[in-house]
Amino acid sequence: MMKRAYAGTLRREDVGKKISLSGWVQKRRDFGELIFIDVRDRSGICQVVVDRERGADEATTTASKELRTEFVVRIEGEVFERGEGQKNPKMPTGEVELVATHVEILNRAATPPFMIEDETDAAEELRLKYRYLDLRRPALTRNMMLRHKVAFAVRNYMNRQDFLEVETPILGKSTPEGARDYLVPSRVHKGTFYALPQSPQIFKQLCMVAGLERYFQIARCFRDEDLRRDRQPEFTQVDIEASFIDEEFIYSLIEGLFEEVFPIAGIEVKTPFPRMSWHEAVDRFGIDRPDTRFGMELKDITAVAQTIEFEPFRSAAAVRGIVVPNGAALSRKRIDEVTEEAKKLGASGLVWIKFDAQRGSSIKKFLTDATFDSLRQALGAGEGDLALIVAGRLTMVWDVLGQLRLRVAKEQGLIPSEKFDFLWVTNFPLFEWDEQEQRWFARHHPFTSPAVGDIEKLESDPGATMARAYDVVMNGLELGGGSIRINQPEVQARMFRALGISDEDAKERFGFLIEAFRYGAPPHGGIALGLDRIVMLMARAESLRDVIAFPKTARAQDLMNDAPSNVDEKQLDELGIALKK
Repeated sequence: MMKRAYAGTLRREDVGKKISLSGWVQKRRDFGELIFIDVRDRSGICQVVVDRERGADEATTTASKELRTEFVVRIEGEVFERGEGQKNPKMPTGEVELVATHVEILNRAATPPFMIEDETDAAEELRLKYRYLDLRRPALTRNMMLRHKVAFAVRNYMNRQDFLEVETPILGKSTPEGARDYLVPSRVHKGTFYALPQSPQIFKQLCMVAGLERYFQIARCFRDEDLRRDRQPEFTQVDIEASFIDEEFIYSLIEGLFEEVFPIAGIEVKTPFPRMSWHEAVDRFGIDRPDTRFGMELKDITAVAQTIEFEPFRSAAAVRGIVVPNGAALSRKRIDEVTEEAKKLGASGLVWIKFDAQRGSSIKKFLTDATFDSLRQALGAGEGDLALIVAGRLTMVWDVLGQLRLRVAKEQGLIPSEKFDFLWVTNFPLFEWDEQEQRWFARHHPFTSPAVGDIEKLESDPGATMARAYDVVMNGLELGGGSIRINQPEVQARMFRALGISDEDAKERFGFLIEAFRYGAPPHGGIALGLDRIVMLMARAESLRDVIAFPKTARAQDLMNDAPSNVDEKQLDELGIALKK
């Protein structure tokens, strides 16, 4: 039997080789005595020629005529250079073809429910139902291969940095602080439950207490939360923790990792990454994971706005605006639509001003020539620009304008698609206030260390307490987040109390961690990187589902195997579970 070659790897230097191809039929074109077959495997596509005048016997020709799309075949032959005028510069294998001497049908295939091609108009639900066919499409195959290369590069890099890969448990204890847990009932201990890990956070800290010093893991994690384009109920993260380090160690480590990983997809990485405090990020961009590829930054125009005889400006705690370059060309209909979007996001209204000859504005009757020019200067607007202004509570203003900035910029084509801006966001507040529950929550998680000098604020002024936390961001998406951890039991206990967790509850939920700290926990910290999200960006994909082999839908369903599903009553009985109707 001839040596197998991968279809997509054949080049001019392979001319004269006698090889075997195994794969699927992408296309067949029958011209009688001459038959062309495009054979596809995971590496790509190669053209096969079956020609009676070039060695194909009757059996080979007969088998070739039986072929249909997605039949599984093995073809033997010799590699030839295509003739002049027959080369296909759009195909990597377009200079060569395999002239077949033997064609064997390994398996026949039913007609697939959609075309196995990069470009398909099949609905995503249909493609997810037949995911094993969807994965045959070259675009998704390339994404799976890219994901493998990224994971392989991560392991190589972390090994060179003296990190140990340690597997932590999948079945653990429920610690309901943050997203909802997926619970797993225990058959042996009826009435009790394991929880699938939202993160290996506690176990990786215990690895530091254990003296392993440098840990990493490509870890599967689970969160029962509402889904979005960049969220899945089960996901993969590159989990990292190290002892006797500070923030600078993490910055340098991750920048070095990205210098190796992103060039795999042709993305240049320039280090060191810029750094920006949390407050600067939200004040300039309205969001703590800013997209810095374009301008349209938020401008504080409170002082100028409050000189205008317009009550919503006069009574507002904050007035901010963004400027849309050449936005004065936007129609009144589109501006009205943006106004409605702002209201849905929480604003009471949206003020707009066109800086053109007509000086159109939703508050034109309140503007004098002097205040119009003052606003233009405060906003930094040029001729033909459009200003969008929101007034009210500062956090609401940040949120509304931050989201409008991204939506309008995308619609206007102001975001360069092949630009990749990395950024560290630092100096986060340790807590955030939840209006609904009327209590403080940890902005990252309850094991994050307060900033140096802020420990005494934990009880007296939690809102002013800063954290030794950091996020790494690219193009408006958080790639990962981490912090320097608390390693002293008395500080951890104070942190729990600040979160409204009593000493008794803390002992019940986290007692083993606090106990471990009593035996000499080293200073430590780490970060968790979203592998799915990183690969999505590298692949220039629109959704996480494009880079996960078998993803869930936005409703957390697997359409292929119909999960989640009902289970047998006997199984429930064994677990001691009765279902509520």
